[in-house]
Amino acid sequence: MSVFLRRSCGAALAYAVITQGAFAEVTAKDVWSDWQSYMSSMGYTVSGDESVSGDVTTISNLTMTMDIPENDGKFDMVVPEMKLTENGDGTVSINFPDSFPMTISGDAEGEAFSVDVLYTHSQLEMLVSGSPEDMTYDYSADSLGISLDKIEVDGEAMPDDALVVKVSMNDFTGKSRMLIGENRDVDQSFTAADLTYDLMFDEPDSDEKARINGKLEKLAFEGENIIPAGFNFADIQSAYEAGFSFSGVFDYAAGMTNIAGTSEGEDFSMASSSEGGRFAASIDAERLAYDVEQNSSKLEVTTAELPFPIEIAMAKAGFKFEFPIKASEEIQPFGFAMNLTDFTMSDVLWSMFDPAGELPRDPATISLDTSGTAKVMVNILDPEVAESLESSDEMPGELHSLKVNELLVSLVGAKLTGDGDFTFDNSNTESIDDLPVPAGVANLQLVGANALIDKLIGMGLMSDNDAMGARMMMGMMAVPGEEPDTLNSTIEFTEDGQILANGQRIK
Repeated sequence: MSVFLRRSCGAALAYAVITQGAFAEVTAKDVWSDWQSYMSSMGYTVSGDESVSGDVTTISNLTMTMDIPENDGKFDMVVPEMKLTENGDGTVSINFPDSFPMTISGDAEGEAFSVDVLYTHSQLEMLVSGSPEDMTYDYSADSLGISLDKIEVDGEAMPDDALVVKVSMNDFTGKSRMLIGENRDVDQSFTAADLTYDLMFDEPDSDEKARINGKLEKLAFEGENIIPAGFNFADIQSAYEAGFSFSGVFDYAAGMTNIAGTSEGEDFSMASSSEGGRFAASIDAERLAYDVEQNSSKLEVTTAELPFPIEIAMAKAGFKFEFPIKASEEIQPFGFAMNLTDFTMSDVLWSMFDPAGELPRDPATISLDTSGTAKVMVNILDPEVAESLESSDEMPGELHSLKVNELLVSLVGAKLTGDGDFTFDNSNTESIDDLPVPAGVANLQLVGANALIDKLIGMGLMSDNDAMGARMMMGMMAVPGEEPDTLNSTIEFTEDGQILANGQRIK
C-alpha cells in the first residue's frame, strides 16, 4: 500500500470522524481536547479558535492538515464553525455548517495539482451520551453528500464539465459506541434509504467522454474497529502489530448502474442491475478475509460494432477468501471459494455461434470451494516486503495442503463434478518446475461429454479427428459409470512422483 493511499485513507477516516461526531464526552471541552489528541496521534495537524458562551463551545476555523510526502502533497480540511452544546442531561449535541471544503494538492508526473471537494449535509443531527470511557453516538441526516468542486493543474482550472463527481446518501441513521482505554474500540452501525452516484468526464483534448450514474437501495452496515494508541497510517505494519483490526458487513437490497459515452469516435452504453448483495471484510495482524456476493445480476451492453445489445444474467455471483498475512513458522489455514450460478445470455448472443439451437441453453454454473494450509514467510502488509517481491523471484510462502471441497462446472448439457485432497512436499521442488511435489487423490465425474462432442461435430465446431482424440483421452483417464454417458475418474498423485488414473500408472 502506497504512502499516498494510506494517508488518503487517513483523510477519509478523519472525514468520517467529523461527520459522524465520533469524539464527544460529557463536556464540550473534553470532546475537543480528545479529538485533537486522537487526530494528532494519527499524523494530522489540528487547529481551531475556541470560544465558550454558556453551554455552547464554538470552534471556529477548524483546520486539519496532513502532508503527503510521496506526492509532495498535502491534505487540508477546513470547517468554518463547529458547535458543541452541553444539553444539561449528560448529553452533547454537535452541529456543523451545511457545507465545508476539503482539498488535496501535490505534484504528479511533474505537474502541480489541486483538487477541491465539497462536503454537504441536510438536517444532520448528532447526539452523544455515556461516559468519558464509554460513549455512544446517535446521528441522523436527511442527506449527506460529497461533490467535486474544482480541479487545478499547474495553476490552471479545468473546465467545469471536464470532470463531475457527486455522491449522496439519503435518509441516513446510525449509531456508534466507542470504548476508550489502552485502545479505542469502536462498534458502528448505520442504515440509509439509498446511495446515489453521478460521475461525468469530458476530456478537453479529445472526443472521449462518458457518464456513469447509479443507485444502491436500502443500505445497512455493521462493523467493529480496534484502533491502538499512537496509530499511524504512515507505518501500517506497526499499526497492525500494535493491535489494529477491522471487521464489517455491508448489505444492500438492490442496485443499478448506467454508463453511456463515446470512445474513439463510437458511442457505447451499458446498464446493470441486481437484487442486492453483501460485502464482508476483516483484517488484523494475522489474517485478511473477504466475502462478496451479488444476487440476480443483469448486464446489457450496446456498442457501435454490434447491431444488437449483449445481454447476460446470473442468479448469484460471489467469491470469498481468508488468508494468513503474517510471517510465521507455523503452518496456517486458508480458504478460497467462488461461484457463478445460473449464468444465462440472450438468444441473440447464442445465435452468433449456435444459430440452429443445437446446444442446450440451460443456465450454466461454475463453483469452486477450497481450503488448505500454508506457511507464510513474509509480512504481506509490509510495503518494503511488497516492493521486494515485485522485483524478485522469491516466494512469499509455502503451500502445504489443499482440499477441493467442491468443484462444479455445468454448461451446454455437460457437467463436471469433483473433490480432492492433497499434501505438498516443499523439500522437493525440482521435479515439477520449482513447485512442491503433490500427493493425494482427486475424484471426478463427467456427465454428458459424449453427447456434447456429437453436437459439436454436427455444428462443424469439432472435427472427427479432434473428437477421436478427446474420446481416447477420456478412455485413458476415466471409466464408464453406472448411468449412460457418465465417466468416473480417480486420479492419484503418489509421494514418489507417480500419477495413477483409476489404478493405472500414466506417469
